[in-house]
Amino acid sequence: MGKIHLSHLMLFCLSMFVPCLCQQDDLDNVTTSVYVVTLKQAPTSHYYYGELTSLNESGFKHNASGTEKTQFQKPRYGNITKTDKRYGSYVTRVHDSLLKKVLKGEKYLKLYSYHYLINGFAVLVTQQQAERLSRSSEVSIVVLDFSVRTATTHTPQFLGLPQGAWSQDGGFETAGEGIVIGFVDTGIDPTHPSFGDNKSEHSYPVPDHFSGICEVTRDFPSGSCNRKLVGARHFAASAITRGIFNMSQDYASPFDGDGHGTHTASVAAGNHGIPVIVAGHHFGNASGMAPRSHIAVYKALYKSFGGFAADVVAAIDQAAQDGVDIISLSITPNRRPPGVATFFNPIDMALLSAVKAGIFVVQAAGNTGPSPMSMSSFSPWILTVGAASHDRQYSNSIFLGNNVTITGVGLAPGTDQNKLYKLIHAHDALNNDTSVVDDMYVGECQDACKYNKDLIQGNLLICSYSIRFVLGISTIKRASETAKNLSAVGVVFYMDPYVIGFQLNPVAIKMPSIIIPSTNDSKILMQYYNSSLEIDAVSKKVVKFGAVAAICGGLKANYNNTAPKVMYYSARGPDPEDSLPRQADILKPNLLAPGNFIWAAWSSLGTDSVEFLGENFAMMSGTSMAAPHIAGLAALIKQKFPNFSPAAIGSALSTTASQNDKSGGLIMAQRSYAFPDLSQTPATPFDMGSGFVNATAALNPGLVFDSSYDDYMSFLCGINGSAPVVLNYTGQNCLLYNTTLNGPDLNLPSITLSKLNQSRIVQRTVQNIAAGNETYSVGWSAPFGVSMKVTPTHFSIANGEKQLLSVILNATINSSVASFGRIGLFGNQGHVVNIPLSVIFKISYNNITTTS
Repeated sequence: MGKIHLSHLMLFCLSMFVPCLCQQDDLDNVTTSVYVVTLKQAPTSHYYYGELTSLNESGFKHNASGTEKTQFQKPRYGNITKTDKRYGSYVTRVHDSLLKKVLKGEKYLKLYSYHYLINGFAVLVTQQQAERLSRSSEVSIVVLDFSVRTATTHTPQFLGLPQGAWSQDGGFETAGEGIVIGFVDTGIDPTHPSFGDNKSEHSYPVPDHFSGICEVTRDFPSGSCNRKLVGARHFAASAITRGIFNMSQDYASPFDGDGHGTHTASVAAGNHGIPVIVAGHHFGNASGMAPRSHIAVYKALYKSFGGFAADVVAAIDQAAQDGVDIISLSITPNRRPPGVATFFNPIDMALLSAVKAGIFVVQAAGNTGPSPMSMSSFSPWILTVGAASHDRQYSNSIFLGNNVTITGVGLAPGTDQNKLYKLIHAHDALNNDTSVVDDMYVGECQDACKYNKDLIQGNLLICSYSIRFVLGISTIKRASETAKNLSAVGVVFYMDPYVIGFQLNPVAIKMPSIIIPSTNDSKILMQYYNSSLEIDAVSKKVVKFGAVAAICGGLKANYNNTAPKVMYYSARGPDPEDSLPRQADILKPNLLAPGNFIWAAWSSLGTDSVEFLGENFAMMSGTSMAAPHIAGLAALIKQKFPNFSPAAIGSALSTTASQNDKSGGLIMAQRSYAFPDLSQTPATPFDMGSGFVNATAALNPGLVFDSSYDDYMSFLCGINGSAPVVLNYTGQNCLLYNTTLNGPDLNLPSITLSKLNQSRIVQRTVQNIAAGNETYSVGWSAPFGVSMKVTPTHFSIANGEKQLLSVILNATINSSVASFGRIGLFGNQGHVVNIPLSVIFKISYNNITTTS
């Protein structure tokens, strides 16, 4: 990602421009796949880093049917200027010439030409054709395309933004102003008030450094972009060639038919003070972390199938050309990259070029926790974010007639507080035309015509919650409609005993309702209900319903002091170095942010969650929600420190992070999917990285750790057997780097050693970015089985000066169990810099024996 010369980006099947392109029908008789081909010549951004041009083009793209015209529209503020397209066209011609030469007269379909971040193209060919391309002297590497997947009203308050970071320079009215965040996701709903540019008397400025454009289609009409939503495109060529693109669900435009992209964009940069009204209930006012930032959308993921690397790389490449400041990726690969190291894959290498161009990149850690080494974001130039809870929670409960209270979930009102209502199970209220034998799922309350209204009217209807709700076959919304149509007072859902280990998100329901997520509590409810029934011995029908209850309601939020905690689904370190896998000397995740039960904007046609279908907001959970929190906070840092490198922004966020929860205790990590709250232990750096983000402190870090593109290249060149792969991806020869760096030697705000063989000295360099001089004292706690010392133990440092720190580590035992420590730098002006330390394998002097 970078910012520069334009390219002739090949979107879909542009046969009118490139005569050698063939129709998909011509390839149907052979097995073909999409491959990403990288050439040896370096990409544009490596030559023109820092140079800005603008892109203004019109063109046609084929949608799934190949018929609809797609236009490009200037955003309303009109800052797009004409530029020279010669270089982009030249690169495209080089790619076309190579394909013609290697695949003489054969059929193939080129999908994209990349030139900005990587020099290459995506092409649909047979395996034999791909092998021939790989043997060409101009080609560096050929990689089979792979799939990827998608990985707030209160979190600004929980993060202390109104009184902290926002208050430092103009409040929310200016927070993030002028910074453009690019989202590679499922698109956006441009009609949502979170993305309007007319919500404030303080008008949005024009981001002069951004040169993106806005697609215009039937479902993304002219005027969709504005000063807030400054750019929007979509990328689906790889998906279309596979024949899986669904026009009715996926939309051949930037419009979000899923909901995920709209949600993540508003978490980072949604407008401030937008009322959150769901199912008729008001849940507060929403705001993004940087509500004045600009949004640019690069849709490369879709409801029906997720996405593919070829499309994602095209989206990243375009975002960089357009001049975004930050890229937010709430996506992860479906499998660990094969080969020498996880870092060598098309997405991470494109992001490396983005970092070279000065773009800060944040990515979701993945939702594959809590297993060790379950990371889906690998590289040290990417800030990887895990998901944590925040302190707001909604609790509901039901009071039974036997004086037992059962807790549950459900963003729903309660029944009349002064009255108990009769409980009627759906199975016991069937009409004469329905039986459980005829419909084994009739207990899920999905069709009102199957029940006796006279029995249910004025009572509480009990429905079963089965795996079909998890799969979206049955829904809470339909069950609620059934209860309403039958004039029930409310509805009670109990958990089917076969739904094991499923964590239920709160669901907004209009009528009094509760969902009991615990199978044990569900048994207590049903035992009480069944014991209160009178059943006719002959007909076996219920003649008297004796169980009564009242629903207390779950619309009021509660706050607890045990937040944040690492959620069970958040992916964990250590970072896998390769596909074997071995542990890398890189800390992942880097940081925690709120990711659980996050209210944010929802697409008006979003179908990702059936329970929020048709709503303007949705409550979602995942590392997908955590990453845009950091993207928005990074915009605040970029706004205050416009010359910060991506590494410096990451350092400011990491070194100021907290290791304690709201009560002052250690942050806990959930260790089990099935019973997360019953299996918690203190979080380690492999659970939380440096800790939970402290938004206000990150704007005043005192010291920063910086790393450059050359540092990352030296690191990659230091990996055994990596030189050919580095050349393939970057066009640069490792021989040009006089020294190589091992993972522990990168100037990161953390230290990770996968193997400590007797002793090791690790060095770090810090720079003072505070206004004046400061004196620091150094303290540390050593990992178990390791003795350590840091020098110097005290130092004074002036503004702009650098200080070298040496960390001496000695193994005192032999161990293969990871242990953790921490280094703290404490300034006399109040700055505190935290450096987490992780050591896995330890081999000590004392246990080494020699033979003669």
